[in-house]
Amino acid sequence: MTKKVILKAKRAAAVERFHPWVFSGAIKSMEGNIADGDVVEVCRSDGSYLATGHYQEGSITVRLFSFQPVEPGQEFWDARIGQALRYRRHLGLAGSSQTNCYRLAHAEGDGLPGLIIDIYNKTAVVQCHSIGMHREMEKVSRALQNNFGNHLEAIYDKSAETLPSQYAREVENRYVFGKSAPGPALEYGNAFQVDWEGGQKTGFFLDQRENRRLAGQYAKDKKVLNAFCYSGGFSIYALRAGARFVDSVDVSKKAIELVETNVALNGLPAERHQPHAMDVLDFLRTADADYELMIVDPPAFAKSLKKRHQAVQGYKRLNAMAMARMRPGGILFTFSCSQVVGQQLFYDTIVAAALESGRQARVMHQLAQPPDHPVGLFHSEGSYLKGLVLYVE
Repeated sequence: MTKKVILKAKRAAAVERFHPWVFSGAIKSMEGNIADGDVVEVCRSDGSYLATGHYQEGSITVRLFSFQPVEPGQEFWDARIGQALRYRRHLGLAGSSQTNCYRLAHAEGDGLPGLIIDIYNKTAVVQCHSIGMHREMEKVSRALQNNFGNHLEAIYDKSAETLPSQYAREVENRYVFGKSAPGPALEYGNAFQVDWEGGQKTGFFLDQRENRRLAGQYAKDKKVLNAFCYSGGFSIYALRAGARFVDSVDVSKKAIELVETNVALNGLPAERHQPHAMDVLDFLRTADADYELMIVDPPAFAKSLKKRHQAVQGYKRLNAMAMARMRPGGILFTFSCSQVVGQQLFYDTIVAAALESGRQARVMHQLAQPPDHPVGLFHSEGSYLKGLVLYVE
């Protein structure tokens, strides 16, 4: 028997517009013994078919991966991974000699809600955010092998941290195909040591690739601060571009060790770089006010609407302190990856920070996530990374 989720009358419109989420409040009834992770059909109140997805109890109850009747067997997953790979080839990422790390599958943006796949040279790192998608791991693994052939040596499942806690107790991060030691990956010719087994996220913040490249264009002969630097992405680009000096700051000692590894890996002058394992706000309180290029890229300050106001205050305080430490004519790259802090709210928050610091500023660029982290046209919630580049006077 096909398991079905029946929507209330007049609650089908969002799904008819191809929005990939079904919220609990839209559900009228369910047919079949439905459990977390099951594949279900979503139907209108009259029983007619709308879409297919994975069921999981919660506010977002069904994550939709097809708007046509489908049996998600191996052929389905082969086709979906193949579509994602072709798109990355169009972007010039898959097969590039200068960049061999990129996002292959970006959840809803690729019609695969709950699934993240990042490629690091010949290793694919998979993170599942839903039980249903994790239960497809064997098919996803096979689809990756079928599409990449001998260009893929290993597939690492790193889902233990991203799945619901009760289910995750039975999940262990592991290689589901092959095995490879964490090692360097290339981004526009810059080498980065990626620790997909023990590092943050899948090992590297791929979503800042284009913004790192842009920052490098402004770095020559400048004193640079890379705040919340993690493994030093912006620092490497700045040093490679001829920055006069770079301070890299992160509270994590492990992250700072990665920065130093990456500076050495790229053969960059260590005497022009100083790592600091300390809290960014503490660093800013005592830093000299002579930075000419500054990158402020904090972790998400808010992961729910309840914490949005607190997050906004945090962004305001942080950016006001940053602006106060810049020379007139300095350039500030500032970001938020909090999905609940929208682009306009972030912009308004930076305006408030400039007013608090007493600095004039003009907008040079408005930034977002790169095209290998696509936003589905019918799912604007997929837009999470926003940034501003300011000329601070």
